[in-house]
Amino acid sequence: MSKHTHVYTLPIRVYFQDTDAGGVVYHASYVNFMERARTEWLRERHGYSNAGLMKEFGVVFMVRSLKLDYLKPALLDDLLAVSAQIKEIGRSRVVLQQNVLRGGDVLVEAEIHLVCVTVDNFKPVSVPEALREQWKE
Repeated sequence: MSKHTHVYTLPIRVYFQDTDAGGVVYHASYVNFMERARTEWLRERHGYSNAGLMKEFGVVFMVRSLKLDYLKPALLDDLLAVSAQIKEIGRSRVVLQQNVLRGGDVLVEAEIHLVCVTVDNFKPVSVPEALREQWKE
């Protein structure tokens, strides 16, 4: 397993659709924010869209588990910074640390376990070597 320190951050504005009736971000919306950050991290930092991974390597990364700690609420119109950072890489597993921040305040801390699977039968396979090499840098 490798340890990594590069942090990618995506700015996300809180819209009305992300909140409950009181203007507080609904707990499940954070999962969507983190998905967007992981997708853009893969695209901007590593040059692969999800569709590109499926086409070039025949694989996709699926969420196996996630652990979220909600520390403070985000509110309607807040500008958030949603981070994605590799914590560990296994044969077919990748663990990411993701945080949601508003200014200097950490609102949510999350650990996301992804598994690399084939698109035809969703069985675990090794992370493509091209990605593994990039993630080691």
